[in-house]
Amino acid sequence: MWWKRDLSGPVVPRGVTSEGAYLSWFELDETQVLKHTLWYLIGTLWSATLGCAILVNGCRSSQRAARAPAQIGHPTSKNPTNAGNPVSTALRPATVERWGIFEIGLAGPSVGNPFIEVVLSAHFSQGERIIEVPAFYDGQGMYRVRFMPDTIGLWHYHTESNRPELDKRYGVLEVSPAGQANHGPVQVAHTFHFAYADGTPYRPVGTTAYSWNHRPAEVEEQTLKALASSPFNKLRMCVFPQTYGTDIMPPTYFPFAGEPTDPDYTRFNPEFFRHLEERVAQLSKLGIEADLILFHPYDDDNKWKLNAMPRDVEERYLRYLIARLGAYRNIWWSMANEFNLIQSKTDADWDEIFQIVADADVHSHLRSIHNGKEFYDHNKPWVTHVSIQNGFAVTNPGAAQIYRDVYEKPIVFDEVEYEGNHPRRWAQLSGQEMVHRFWAGTVVGTYVGHSEFFLQPDDATKLAWVATGGSLKGESPPRLAFLRKILDDSPTRGIEPIDKWWHPNVGGQPGEYYLIYLGRESLGSWPFHLYHTGISDGDVFEVDVIDTWDMKITPVSHQFVAKRKDHYSFGDSGNRVVKLPNKPGIVLRVRRVAQAQQARDL
Repeated sequence: MWWKRDLSGPVVPRGVTSEGAYLSWFELDETQVLKHTLWYLIGTLWSATLGCAILVNGCRSSQRAARAPAQIGHPTSKNPTNAGNPVSTALRPATVERWGIFEIGLAGPSVGNPFIEVVLSAHFSQGERIIEVPAFYDGQGMYRVRFMPDTIGLWHYHTESNRPELDKRYGVLEVSPAGQANHGPVQVAHTFHFAYADGTPYRPVGTTAYSWNHRPAEVEEQTLKALASSPFNKLRMCVFPQTYGTDIMPPTYFPFAGEPTDPDYTRFNPEFFRHLEERVAQLSKLGIEADLILFHPYDDDNKWKLNAMPRDVEERYLRYLIARLGAYRNIWWSMANEFNLIQSKTDADWDEIFQIVADADVHSHLRSIHNGKEFYDHNKPWVTHVSIQNGFAVTNPGAAQIYRDVYEKPIVFDEVEYEGNHPRRWAQLSGQEMVHRFWAGTVVGTYVGHSEFFLQPDDATKLAWVATGGSLKGESPPRLAFLRKILDDSPTRGIEPIDKWWHPNVGGQPGEYYLIYLGRESLGSWPFHLYHTGISDGDVFEVDVIDTWDMKITPVSHQFVAKRKDHYSFGDSGNRVVKLPNKPGIVLRVRRVAQAQQARDL
């Protein structure tokens, strides 16, 4: 396989160079050039004369464009209309918005085992760019290809298959500009941060509800309702069910055919995956990224045989899942939760899983892996960002920022222990401590995740958010909504450490914007004091006092004029101070309102 040939360079999807530019005709060999040229010429010829209608499905939610009919041709020597489908005198382009989902549905063979025996993909081309998108079998003789176009304009496509009834289908797709709420998939930006594909900053304020999508319909709807009024824009969730809580609420769907405890690894259960993609689409409608956990260690006693599947089954599962869900723009891939607790896999196995996912995902979504007590090597090129379980690291900013120096990638503390009243120590945080840990991570340019586990004596359902979803009971979510609003009003390039070795509690953009988190300290005043980078004598600043628990922002009535204090810092020219409320959890937001020359001009 390709990833076993060369592991020295960065992993890129097929058809893409290491620099991220798609392969041109001149980079293909002669056979490939001839092959693609003939396909294009045949498709163009038949596009002008023949076609048979198929249904091109749009998104089930606002993420996808409205469903639109398309025309597709299938030239054969005897029956150009293909099994009696209506003939069109010209192929009309189907339409979809940029970063929407374009879906092709084709009827094909249902005998035998289509999951294994039928090979089908679609080749989408725009100019010299060609993207091969794998199809998936959706049961009942239906095959689907899903594509998320990332550029506007006309695309041509054709299918390739080992079955003649699915082979050499041709069509045209017209991609319109993205709608107002569609910013595209999230990508890494400015080394340590994230942004949507259109450049809009994305600041994750995430939560975890591992098996919310494996509960009764009314509980899942309750979870969606809670998320709709929450601050969370990322949700970590498992593809496979956990055994926790299944004695009360057993899962309705399982990924394979056969019995849940005796799965038929050769056949998937399309209903399971349809349910999953419905929930992912609903999250997208809420503006929430679905951080999908592909493997986890919580199939107790290997009850459902999902912890140690044969390697060929695991690869087939990954490719099938990605073919179905890779076109959803709000997808992230997490290889595992607490990966080192899955005893059947080595680090080399996880390397291979990462590379299978990178190869299968033509849309290049974000990829991570989550630790238990041991760390994976996040420096490997197929890891896009670092997902960490470490509560202690965000008890103070200085510990949190060290991970940035080690990995030079976005750092997401997805698990910092949980707010709750559980007997176990990992779910006993107060709301105040959860909020503190968010702020300690935020001011050094990292990101922090939430979850909670509250046990109510009179709750027979035993619904705990971290495992089952349901409703949010903790005190931290409103305060995290307050934090998110402040982040939305922060610099586009993100929060960066300002003077990390001496004052790690100060972050922002030097000379322009500062968040100074006083943490657990209770102070009555703060002398104006900023690190020297980016500041000149005479620069003018305004200060807000932010109470992170009471969610109040109090502007200081007067402005401050910078004056060099020593080699490292600036103070206020009038030695003025900021009065503080003598309580913990206070943040000072300092923003430059005029540079020295501008101040003189005023």
